[in-house]
Amino acid sequence: MRADRLVATLLFMQTRGRVTAAEVATELEVSVATARRDLEALSTAGIPVYPQAGRGGGWALVGGARTDLSGLTAPEAQSLFLLLGPMATALPATRSALRKLLRALPPSFRTDAEAAAGAVIVDPARWGERDAQAPAPVEELQRAVVRRRKVRFDYGRGTARTRRTVNPWGLIDKDAIWYLIAGTERGQRTFRVDRMADIEIIGETAHRPDDFDLNTAWSEVVEEVERHRATLSATVLVPDPLLAVLRHQQGRHCEVDGPIPGGRTRVRITAPSPLMIAQQLAGWGTALEVTEPESVRSELARLGAELVARYDT
Repeated sequence: MRADRLVATLLFMQTRGRVTAAEVATELEVSVATARRDLEALSTAGIPVYPQAGRGGGWALVGGARTDLSGLTAPEAQSLFLLLGPMATALPATRSALRKLLRALPPSFRTDAEAAAGAVIVDPARWGERDAQAPAPVEELQRAVVRRRKVRFDYGRGTARTRRTVNPWGLIDKDAIWYLIAGTERGQRTFRVDRMADIEIIGETAHRPDDFDLNTAWSEVVEEVERHRATLSATVLVPDPLLAVLRHQQGRHCEVDGPIPGGRTRVRITAPSPLMIAQQLAGWGTALEVTEPESVRSELARLGAELVARYDT
């Protein structure tokens, strides 16, 4: 029998106590004959599952034995369903899996877990946009990652594309842009999914290091990218009432130095170039004051002169 059906059958028996082959068949969406063979295989394998003859019989875990495969506490179960609940609107398979997980929980956990599953909705679309959809290749790449199969694709922009063959290790969705972290002949690399074309899953087994951790790998990518984006720093004086707004806008690229007299705060804004800093701050008008470097001040003056030239009638 398949390992996933074995686990599902045991969890189902744990929640119901005694089951019939017909009930298992309905729950796991298999034939009654298949369910009966699975139950017999469990018993033959030494698991304390035995048939009970007579009216109201069926199959049961001997002596009321429990097979707690999850080991979840009540708070852990609630946390799990808070996480899974928002995903349940995505695909029918996800909704089905959520229902089965809920039924597999001990009865005392189910009410709170079910409430947690319906407590949060995640709407990734911005105001004025249609529903955000993952790029078409994402599902195909997910299959390659899970099944550990190498992937071949064209990568680049426009006509400047090269054919790549990689070991897919994991996918990341960052602000509606998908990335693939993969192993190549030159080591770990990160690819934007929207720059891939002609994706092909090939039959070769993909190698993934035993110590690879996707969270750690992505954190390192983010740190490296942010390091490159923060090559220039500008000192800016911000009125205290506007400080929170500026920090929210600039994120990690706004570092507070401290308050100064006059109800203002000195901060440092970072970006790759003077023009990029000036473009980000120009919309604030005279509310902010850039004290240094002169290159950013010059860019602000140039932008201001261009706006005056265009709109001064």
